[in-house]
Amino acid sequence: MANYIENIMKDLIGREPEIEVLNRIFTSKKSEFLAIYGRRRVGKTFLIREYFDYAFDFQLTGLANASMAQQLLNFQTAMRRSFPAYTGNIPSNWFEAFQELVIQLEQIQENRKKTIFLDELPWLATSRSDFLTALEHFWNSWATTRKDILLITCGSAASWMIHQLLHNKGGLHNRVTERVNMFPFTLRETELMLKAKHSVFNRYQILQLYMVMGGIPFYLDAIDPQKSAAQNIDMLCFQKGALLREEFPHLFSSLYKNSHRHEAIVTALASKTKGLTRYELSKATGISSGGTMSQLLSELEASGFISKYKNFHKKRRQALYRLSDFYSSFFLRFLRGESHFEENTGMNSLDHPTQRAWTGYAFEQVCLSHIPQIKQALGIKGVASASSSWKSERKKKGAQIDLVIDRRDQVINLCEIKFSIHPFTISRSYAEQLRNKIGVFKQETQTRKAVYLTFITSYGVDKNAYAQSLVHSEVTMDALFT
Repeated sequence: MANYIENIMKDLIGREPEIEVLNRIFTSKKSEFLAIYGRRRVGKTFLIREYFDYAFDFQLTGLANASMAQQLLNFQTAMRRSFPAYTGNIPSNWFEAFQELVIQLEQIQENRKKTIFLDELPWLATSRSDFLTALEHFWNSWATTRKDILLITCGSAASWMIHQLLHNKGGLHNRVTERVNMFPFTLRETELMLKAKHSVFNRYQILQLYMVMGGIPFYLDAIDPQKSAAQNIDMLCFQKGALLREEFPHLFSSLYKNSHRHEAIVTALASKTKGLTRYELSKATGISSGGTMSQLLSELEASGFISKYKNFHKKRRQALYRLSDFYSSFFLRFLRGESHFEENTGMNSLDHPTQRAWTGYAFEQVCLSHIPQIKQALGIKGVASASSSWKSERKKKGAQIDLVIDRRDQVINLCEIKFSIHPFTISRSYAEQLRNKIGVFKQETQTRKAVYLTFITSYGVDKNAYAQSLVHSEVTMDALFT
């Protein structure tokens, strides 16, 4: 078993916390029920299949937009594939289906965990199918009476997995023994994946790719390691029929009913790089700020498309929502509505003002998704802190802080985030803006803590007189790869 786990860790990139959970339930002395969820294309199914070496006692993948009858036919096909001697007919309902599965599993004599993998679970639970009730009965009346059952459920519709399975108010309440919310790769994991493809990208190029597609393994796997980052962006995004050009229309419709409302929220956030409050989102989309908006925001947040950020020293209802899915942001900024294509469109726009503005925002989002790495670089990993943003109430000569790290040790880091191909230079006029920003922050928040100005940049800050007098600490992009 130890050698098996060691080989798994060697072959898979990243995913250490997820593998730790799988190791625990695989070796436990009782039956286990795992729910794994996360954004489409994040690698949930790949992880499970790789970990178990594609060998399950029973595996069933739900069909998108299929009827109950079609799902049951799919079940029968999966049974015949898993149990060659099985000759049963198509079950008439899910209770009968699970009973057929029980009969086959009880015939396995080996003293080991019997592994059942139900992929795309939300698709299996069609309307009025009683699938969840049958699953509940299967688990409560049979699996929990044994010590050797490992039930793994997986779904890209994260909100469904959370509300219908994890927070189930019926017989499945508190029945899931382990849960895994899978997130995109970090920059470190992205670098490891690209190195495994024998690429020679430097970290600046990896950062460029990450700002376009995030740490989504499916997108990263499509990268050609023999081409530059700019060439890959052109190939995957701007050419006719390109993978990432065709992806967006299916991204939300495959996860949510009435997905046009989810797209409306994402589109509104894409147009406001500093984020929107719930009230502002309601105004921008025409969606009531009541229960419907709460559900939509919850669903998008659970799937990793948006993030909620505390507004420093502001009430909870003034929290900001930001678009955190890199691919969606890039698509809505550069690809939606394009009707013509030219060779090397992506590379030709690299130095366009719109492109420069977008890279600044995208790098800011990269930093916000790597706050643990930033804290480690600042030497405050073990210090309790709260991260937020801040915007002045002033209409004139106001200020806005990209990232505020409010520390328990009586220090506040005001983080300025700047993306540049060279060391960033603080000019005289910008130095004055920084002094004003720090002054306004202290005055409006009335903080008694020490305020340190921190710069987070791609290649550091040019050490001129303004930097030496203002900047307390800095973090470069290399620190984000730790």
